[in-house]
Amino acid sequence: MAGEGRTPLHVAVDGELAAVLAVADPLKPGAAEAVSALRAQGLTVALLSGDNERTARAVAAALGIDEVLAEVLLADKAREVARLQEAGQRVAFVGDGVNDAPALAGADVGIAIGTGTDIAIEAGDVILLAGDPRGVAAAVALSRRTFRTIRQNLFWAFAYNLALMPVAAGVLYPWLGVLLSPIMAAAAMSLSSILVVSNSLRLRRFDPQKNRGPADAGPRSVPASDPASGSAPGGATPRGSPYRRASASSPR
Repeated sequence: MAGEGRTPLHVAVDGELAAVLAVADPLKPGAAEAVSALRAQGLTVALLSGDNERTARAVAAALGIDEVLAEVLLADKAREVARLQEAGQRVAFVGDGVNDAPALAGADVGIAIGTGTDIAIEAGDVILLAGDPRGVAAAVALSRRTFRTIRQNLFWAFAYNLALMPVAAGVLYPWLGVLLSPIMAAAAMSLSSILVVSNSLRLRRFDPQKNRGPADAGPRSVPASDPASGSAPGGATPRGSPYRRASASSPR
């Protein structure tokens, strides 16, 4: 039973074994797809669970997760996150229970389930509002798109100003007789602002289904999650710094 992801319970009557019950948390719809999307983004996904070894590995096999740490206690989760960070990894931890709070607080990015406990939500940096685990991959893709947009805006803002400031200072006047009048300078600055805002508004057209490609080059991290929570992430509302190289999924 444990090999199929079920936890066996033995029932005894008068000291004699009467029955064996199997208890299991069904995998969330879309959990396997979420793990696949995270791996396609270049992330390493790991599973941290309080379940026994055989059950945890059965769940991991169903989700396509290779790295499993089972039978972990509250302190073990936070300790594993710290170990990965000491190894130079950037870690995101997904959880929703009371025992997940220390790991959520200690990770580079704690991703809490909005339907979970209050202490987990308080410890998280990103709150996933719904129950769709594919929301983790969507949050990663959106963070990367946001950072890319920020870099583009900074480039165009600096390039625009570096190109026009010498003209406004009259550097070209001795050779070309070109000056930038105050009216034209004000119009140019307004155009710069319009360009930056318009580029940022493109994020409104973000579609996570079309933005789950390979990750940018850079260090990868090994994230952690708890499969026994019975919850899974969905849409994301950031409450702290966005994350880059770490992710995790809560598969059940």
